[in-house]
Amino acid sequence: MSNRLPDPRLTRVYRLEATLAEPLDLGDVAQGHRRIVPLTGGTFTGPELSGTLLPGASADWQIVLGDGTALGDIRYTLQTDGGDLLYVQSRGVRHGSPEVLARLARGEDVDAAEYTFRTSTQIETAAPDLDWLNKGIFISVAGRQAAGVIYDTYLVG
Repeated sequence: MSNRLPDPRLTRVYRLEATLAEPLDLGDVAQGHRRIVPLTGGTFTGPELSGTLLPGASADWQIVLGDGTALGDIRYTLQTDGGDLLYVQSRGVRHGSPEVLARLARGEDVDAAEYTFRTSTQIETAAPDLDWLNKGIFISVAGRQAAGVIYDTYLVG
């Protein structure tokens, strides 16, 4: 038996392009500055899945730290073109230089290569033919835009 372990590989599952409403600013709490950012719509596409984001069942509950780092608890509901529902929960972090984070905070479009925005992601569904999503380990690479956000979600294999 070898001690060698396989290198992980990533398989793209979907790209979600979502629109955002103005954040609900709760103010300073013990952990940092609390904001809730509603995801108001959007579409996702991938090799095996595509569909839409359901508004009203999707938001990012954020804590923004003093240095501008955002800690996200992102929960959204997707509906596939076939009508199946996916509940997605991601825990993530967005950080970068103070100058870049200030530009993001002002709502400017900033190239995603200028900062780090990553999440660990879980997906749940009752659809039997999509059960593989319930058993997967996923990560997402994200980018914030002036009026939206993009998530590229990958299965870790």
